[in-house]
Order: sequence, then structure tokens, then C-alpha cells
Amino acid sequence: MFLSHLLRPRTVASAHCDLPCGVYDPAQARIEAESIKAVSEKYQASNDPEFRTRALLIKEQRAELVKHHLWVLWTDYFKAPHFEKYPQLHGLFNEATKLAGAGGAKGAADPAVAEQLLGKIEEISKIFWETKQS
Repeated sequence: MFLSHLLRPRTVASAHCDLPCGVYDPAQARIEAESIKAVSEKYQASNDPEFRTRALLIKEQRAELVKHHLWVLWTDYFKAPHFEKYPQLHGLFNEATKLAGAGGAKGAADPAVAEQLLGKIEEISKIFWETKQS
């Protein structure tokens, strides 16, 4: 009992991640989504099978990065008060990550899907910047 008392922390701190840098920005997801759209357009315009294969690989990598950047915002930046004030936020993140995933931009080379993804990221970005102002 005495040892547990000595080892108990005197000050308890909490952070949103293991190393709280505080640097968050939806622009990271947007840039990758813009890359998906551009690569999809180039894929559609090409008949070269090797180029198209490389384009698909790059597009899929970028889609994973979009999901990663969105998940970091969703799970690390946004907190309960944000979700209370913006009840649509969970839905936006769900829709955006699905648009980046296998059923969306990762699984298709359709610039229109990438444009939809960019639209969802823009909606998230507007909310993000509103929360940064307060």
C-alpha cells in the first residue's frame, strides 16, 4: 500500500495524442484528394497499360493518406464539444472516409468520385476552421 502511494502521480496531465504537437489541418487530406482527382483524370486520358497501372497504385496510396489524415482529425483533434455543436460531423467523416476507401476513390479511377471526396473534405474544413476561431 505504501509503495503504491509513492508511485501514484502527483500531477495528472492529459493530451489528445502521444506527442501533442497541436498541428492539425484538413489541407493535408485535401492535397491528397486533389492528387487522386488529377491521377484519375490522367488515368482516364491514357491508353498506356503501364502508365495506368502506376496511376492506380499512386491513387490507392493517396487514398490511404486521405483516410489517415481524416482519421487523425476525427479521432485526435475533434472532441465531444465539437460533436455536440456540429452533430453532422461524425456523418461527414464517415462519408469522407468511405469516399476515400475501397468503395470510393481507392477502388475507382473516377474523377467525379474524387470531386465528391473533395466536397466532403471542404465541409469538414469549414467546421474545423470555425472551431479554431473559438
